[in-house]
Amino acid sequence: MVTDDNSVRQEPAEAETQPPSRKGRRAKPPRPKRRSRYLRNNGLIIFLSFLLTVGLVAALGAAGFYAMFEGRGPLRQETTYLIARNSGVTTIAEGLEEAGIIRDARVFQLGTRLSGAGGQLKAGEYAFAPGESMREVMEKLKSGKSILHSLTVPEGRTVQQVYDLVKAEPTLSGDLPPLAPEGSLRPETYRFTRGMSRGELIDTMAKAQERLVKEVWEERDPDLPVKDINEFVTLASIVERETGVDGERPKVAAVFVNRLRKKMRLQSDPTVIYGIWGGAGKPSDEPIRQSHLKDDNPYNTYVNGGLPPGPIANPGRAALEAVAHPAKTSDLYFVADGTGGHVFSATLEEHNANVRHYREILRQQGAEPADEASGQ
Repeated sequence: MVTDDNSVRQEPAEAETQPPSRKGRRAKPPRPKRRSRYLRNNGLIIFLSFLLTVGLVAALGAAGFYAMFEGRGPLRQETTYLIARNSGVTTIAEGLEEAGIIRDARVFQLGTRLSGAGGQLKAGEYAFAPGESMREVMEKLKSGKSILHSLTVPEGRTVQQVYDLVKAEPTLSGDLPPLAPEGSLRPETYRFTRGMSRGELIDTMAKAQERLVKEVWEERDPDLPVKDINEFVTLASIVERETGVDGERPKVAAVFVNRLRKKMRLQSDPTVIYGIWGGAGKPSDEPIRQSHLKDDNPYNTYVNGGLPPGPIANPGRAALEAVAHPAKTSDLYFVADGTGGHVFSATLEEHNANVRHYREILRQQGAEPADEASGQ
């Protein structure tokens, strides 16, 4: 533009680009375009697609988890596995995977916890069949139906002999406790899981014997010549060692009860054996000699009157019941009959005749052990 002063002025660029407004008004800036309804709907579709994808992935994951937890396991041959006491789910799962019983410890942990069985898995030794699923493994551990081993303690064994049995049992663990009092362990067959401690089994035997003795003692005949429960068990242990024939125990008990009432010495060979050899027992090739019968020790009932100071073995229920309820006889003697049993008599003359008969049987057999010659 040319002005009166002949100078040149540059107009702003904006004014050059803006179209002239109507009626001299300045034009308003353009409004931003609104999102179309299509775009809004498209966003909803995208969100729903995301949810569908997530759901599909979750479903596929759940299906995969279900297939692994319920499907056939990797084990190809029957095996056993020991679940240690106080083991958590993680430890159990890792051990099962390492042993090849399950495929994935993490899946087993998750399945066990989702099933609410996390705190219900029990210790023990279990047998697993080929192909057992993780759920089957879990249910087996929940049931506690583990493999049970057994140990039989025969009647008439000493505490030392019982300890020897427990020590030699390979499925038990740990050391033996201090020697228990004689007569305090119950003869019985015990069932236990692999890994049980030897001390725990001995404690089980002791508690079982304590219950048994108390039960029989409370039901005893009122006129027994024993003053306390220790003498009761002591006499039962002698009966136990004298015969292994069930039907004879009340008769043997009657002989000793009658002798106690008459203040006669019991003259029991098993008490002599215990006094000489203790809990280890008499060597099988060692006879009882006359010198043994004269040995002055507290357990020798040939030398000392009354009962010895304590039991000489662990009596079982039958021997305890026999002492609690002895047969009603007048017998004072018995001697072996050569067939595994005994002959009973009320007089010394009858007894001597029975002894002569027994010695004749031994001579016919070509032997006469010194430990049988004494009789009763």
